[in-house]
Amino acid sequence: MTEPAVTDVNKLDSVIDRLPAFREAARSLREALLSNLVMTAEIPAPTYGEQARVRFIQDRFCECGLQNCSTDEAGNALGIVPGSEGKRNILVVAHADTLFPATEDHTITVKQDSATGPGVGDNSLGVAAVATLPTLIDRLGLRLRNNLVLMGASRSLGHGDLEGLRFFLAHFKRPIRAGVCVEGMQLGRLSYASIGMLRGEISVEVPEAYDWTRFGVLSAVSVVNEVINKIQDIPLPARPRSSILLGSVKAGTSFSATATHAVLRFEVRSESADIVHRALYTIGLITEEVSAQTGAEVTLGVVARREPGGITFAHPLVQNARLIMEALGVEPRIAPSMSELTTFIHRQIPAITLGVTTGENLGHSDETVFIEPMCTGMAQLIAILTAIDEGLCDEP
Repeated sequence: MTEPAVTDVNKLDSVIDRLPAFREAARSLREALLSNLVMTAEIPAPTYGEQARVRFIQDRFCECGLQNCSTDEAGNALGIVPGSEGKRNILVVAHADTLFPATEDHTITVKQDSATGPGVGDNSLGVAAVATLPTLIDRLGLRLRNNLVLMGASRSLGHGDLEGLRFFLAHFKRPIRAGVCVEGMQLGRLSYASIGMLRGEISVEVPEAYDWTRFGVLSAVSVVNEVINKIQDIPLPARPRSSILLGSVKAGTSFSATATHAVLRFEVRSESADIVHRALYTIGLITEEVSAQTGAEVTLGVVARREPGGITFAHPLVQNARLIMEALGVEPRIAPSMSELTTFIHRQIPAITLGVTTGENLGHSDETVFIEPMCTGMAQLIAILTAIDEGLCDEP
């Protein structure tokens, strides 16, 4: 097992020794966490429509007596747990928006061992964990040296492209020691770096006056299918690891009506930024070729970009997070992130992404999170924040 690059073992042991107390305190607040989870999850929060949820988060921060409870121009909910010294800041963030539209039934079903509903794990539980954190700190009698800046980030998913967190980091003038991104699932997740990524949309429009005898094209579905076939033929290297994920296709309205519009959403991923850029160039050529061949309007739009980067596996923040997880009986799952973590990476702020509990059916309306592991997830979070606050996770 790789040991931390530089750490004070005795101090880390003192944090690990407190893990049973952290977990017991989290268990004593289980009902408060579940209450925050249900109330958060039952407020619809599609990207650009998360204002009601942000107000709820802000209200929770105010009720906990946090300082500077506010929303900024980007619609983020913010609150500060002041540190005894307050010279530096630790930013804890959970994205407030979800994948589900406001028209979806957001009723949450709570059973003895689980909670189920749209967005309950991604990321209503992450928000609930951040909202419960001040109460847990108070229950433990902790007083951190650093200010703890808590944030419910707006406009993170899809076309939002992390706009809320980008705005905050661009305008927050105080030094940030480290960042912790909180996701509802999965417990054991440990992300500290990002691979190169590009998300795009290809739109197909067949003109109303289209000559349907031309080139044998039947509908926008046929056109987008041609685009898909050509994208799948793009050669990608085995090293550096690279892939093109075809995420979704939306087209047509019924069995008998000819589809005149279609949208293909895709994502290019690679450990090499150059390969991502070359893949985008090739996909652009494909759209031009298919448009010329079919007479349909085929356009390519870029939704989001990520550059590869992050801290290393040997960084004390990563190593100590691993040791804390293992002491809690949690197996660390190392995986790159392309969400809030990438914004910290861009600003060269050391940061990690953590999960709070286990669950299933992520991204579906019956998304489910399990209740018992939440206590371990909250203990993990408070232990890592304590280690950061005590300087154990700083790079030499």
